[in-house]
Amino acid sequence: MRIAHVSDSHLANIEGVATSVGTTVGLQRAAGHQVTLHSPGPLSRRRRRPGELPSVPVPTRPYRLALPRLPNAPVDVVHVHTTGPVGIAGLRYAAARSLPVVFTWHTDLIAYAAHYPEVPLGAAYAGLRLGLGWRARALRELARPGPGRDERLFELGRCLLAHMSVLLAPSAKTAEAMAPMAGGTPIVTLPTPVAAPLPDADDRRRIRSHLDIPPHAPMLLAVGRASPEKDPELLLGAFAQVRRTLPSARLVLLGVRGNGTALRRTARRLGVDDASHLLQPVPRERVGAYYRAADVLAFASSTDTQGLVLGEAEAYGLPVAMVDDGLATRPGTGSRRPLAVGTSAEFGALLGRLLSDETLRARVVAEGRAAATAWNGERYLAELTGLYATITRRSAG
Repeated sequence: MRIAHVSDSHLANIEGVATSVGTTVGLQRAAGHQVTLHSPGPLSRRRRRPGELPSVPVPTRPYRLALPRLPNAPVDVVHVHTTGPVGIAGLRYAAARSLPVVFTWHTDLIAYAAHYPEVPLGAAYAGLRLGLGWRARALRELARPGPGRDERLFELGRCLLAHMSVLLAPSAKTAEAMAPMAGGTPIVTLPTPVAAPLPDADDRRRIRSHLDIPPHAPMLLAVGRASPEKDPELLLGAFAQVRRTLPSARLVLLGVRGNGTALRRTARRLGVDDASHLLQPVPRERVGAYYRAADVLAFASSTDTQGLVLGEAEAYGLPVAMVDDGLATRPGTGSRRPLAVGTSAEFGALLGRLLSDETLRARVVAEGRAAATAWNGERYLAELTGLYATITRRSAG
């Protein structure tokens, strides 16, 4: 099958969309499909790989802005992953050629609009390019927080879904959130699988030694952006609770980009700055070492659409504690992850139990590993390929 993937997130970016896209593309190419990924690439033509679009870096952001123009080529299905300029170009490309479109909804636009000004700006661009006819009043509403902005983003969501043959939701939570916008567009829940753990190279001892964490000290790990929408203040507050009963506990935040100063200030206010390690992102192939070094993954976010780090941690045998009920059900087996109410006291209590209760810990680890094994790349690829076949037949008929 000839598949065109379209994404505003370049594969070198260390974040969930790029990881999900890279996993899907890799599985499909390994299965023999003809796959092209249209995503931001180097500005120089000589350095770009097939499918990559010329792009420039966005100041203060780990993203690149690409020329939203896809080359004409034979394709059976277009799979779009983002709502930025490249993603919108993919929708328009498919519409002009009457091609079926699969769209994976990776980002909660309404939640992220409160923290990232580029979200409403990108929404305005998308609405204009898709013919929503927004005038000055609509654009002013997008620029300001409040019901008006939410209403415009909802309107854009309905318009986007109208351009799709099917919407892929990476979790039941996302499928439920998108249902009011769907109209006649079918929604299919299809989580991204996680890769099998890399071979152990004594990572636990090495990472702890590098961070000056004693071998047997309880260690909590958070992976990903520690930006406001991920609620790092809840995490630090919960860690302060843990330290009251486990004073030797340490917290490692892996993936801190531009808000380290604010986080350190909060950690000092809570009295945990001496036990908190704020680390820059590392390449994906190095994250597994931190999973092995830790004792519990602490997931404070309630804005994620699937939380790939949850499955990754479980594949490495790391128990997960979380506050988002929408992501608590594991793909594969349907078992439930440990869940707390989103307060520092309740989340801290759950983290403490997972650190100190060996019976609970062993059960959670076994359930997590079973789910990670059950929901694998083979199952995901079979379902996705079957979905492609269905919509291409429908389009041809």
